[in-house]
Amino acid sequence: MSTPVRVRFAPSPTGPLHIGGVRTALFNYLFAKGKNGKFILRIEDTDQNRYVEGAEDYIIESLNWCGITIDEGPREGGDKGPYRQSERKEIYRKYAEMLVEKGHAYYAFDTAEELDTRRQEAESLGNTFIYNWYNRDHLNNSLGMDQETLKGKLENSDNYVIRFKAPKDETLVLKDRIRGEITIDTNILDDKVLFKSDGMPTYHLANIVDDHLMEISHVIRGEEWLPSLALHVLLYRSFGWQAPEFAHLPLILKPAGKGKLSKRDGDKLGFPVFPLEWKDPKDGTVSAGYREEGYFPEAVVNFLALLGWNPGDEREIFGMEELCDVFTLEKVNKSGARFDPDKIKWFNHHYLQQASVSELVDRFQKVLKSNRIEVSDDFAEKVIVLIRERADFVGDFLELGGFFFETPQTYDEKAARKQWKEDTNRYINEIGDLLAGLPEFSSEISESVVKQWITDNELGFGKVMPPLRLALVGEMKGPHIFDIMGVIGQEETVARLRRAVEVLG
Repeated sequence: MSTPVRVRFAPSPTGPLHIGGVRTALFNYLFAKGKNGKFILRIEDTDQNRYVEGAEDYIIESLNWCGITIDEGPREGGDKGPYRQSERKEIYRKYAEMLVEKGHAYYAFDTAEELDTRRQEAESLGNTFIYNWYNRDHLNNSLGMDQETLKGKLENSDNYVIRFKAPKDETLVLKDRIRGEITIDTNILDDKVLFKSDGMPTYHLANIVDDHLMEISHVIRGEEWLPSLALHVLLYRSFGWQAPEFAHLPLILKPAGKGKLSKRDGDKLGFPVFPLEWKDPKDGTVSAGYREEGYFPEAVVNFLALLGWNPGDEREIFGMEELCDVFTLEKVNKSGARFDPDKIKWFNHHYLQQASVSELVDRFQKVLKSNRIEVSDDFAEKVIVLIRERADFVGDFLELGGFFFETPQTYDEKAARKQWKEDTNRYINEIGDLLAGLPEFSSEISESVVKQWITDNELGFGKVMPPLRLALVGEMKGPHIFDIMGVIGQEETVARLRRAVEVLG
């Protein structure tokens, strides 16, 4: 019987969730759901000095916005909890001491000053100080102490850390689902700190213990954790536990392709690097988020899924369910994935075109109200239908179609000089009279009547249509001119023509 698939996303609440973290969560979620597994959220908040108020709420809200549903977590509960490491503190001491008893770890009492002296001595000889097999027997730790001395130090509450005793002269062969086999010489490893006398574990111990107790089957995490893989595999071995399968995702690179995309790059490069807007509780600075910038969550998910993974063909558009069906770790790339701000806009354009008109109306009405514009849903829908093809964001609707909501107060000077001739006033006035007298008014009726008038007067369309557009829009832009008339209505159409004659004539 195969082991049930259980994966975890384990962020630290030290600030907003970076878009790279969202991708890690997404890949975990897709892998789990494709195998009918569980997606667990664990908050790794043991470092209380770096804890940021509101960060946990932000992480959960970000995942929810992206459609990444949590099966077990701090709020969802589950039988493997608690799901915050700060609520699991009492667990870790037992396991740290277990490693000491097994001979795989030891108490170290070296002070910061003692270690600094060792580093300086090594540097003076052109070497690098590493706390490991090479020197650990000669340092201030329990390996060279008799039991009575050790007992006295512990009873006296001397400050200590528990260090892992990395093996000597061993070649480790590690397996990674994305990168294949990785060979490590244990002689280059240092004896990492696992536990401190203040009762707090380090990341390495807490991470391994929690993954084991939560029965995590696959650890899918960022490439930056590759250097820790050897230690983590050794810890599993030392405890006598079955290690999960590991997969290390490629870095997300800056748009230029050089260097990891960082949390600071958003402000520098002019695009969001966070899923939601973040307001720093310390200094009040605000960082842009994809939600507030008008992106659809489906666009963000689709874009992130293809950052370092591909389905093996030319397809680019995937919904969440389809991604769950086709995602495999074997098709995740080893090399870094370049972040392309233009590509995510392309995805947003696609999902905007696919969105229902009712959803777009709801979103657009919020934009209009924030600009103190009040129109009916029916009016907003008519505008959207005419301009959505040219829009990447709902916010573009107002920029593309602002003239629907306000009579032009100015007219493009270059266009006016080119299009408004001596006889244009007469043409526009006559068309205004013609349209004002129509008993029924619509795009189709106005188009038929105006085109027939142009034909009857033996005029070229180029003499009439451009100034007509300028009168209604104020610029030489916009959708079909008679569709504009149909939306703004008979009275407003005629009023705009009269005003243009008055101003431009």
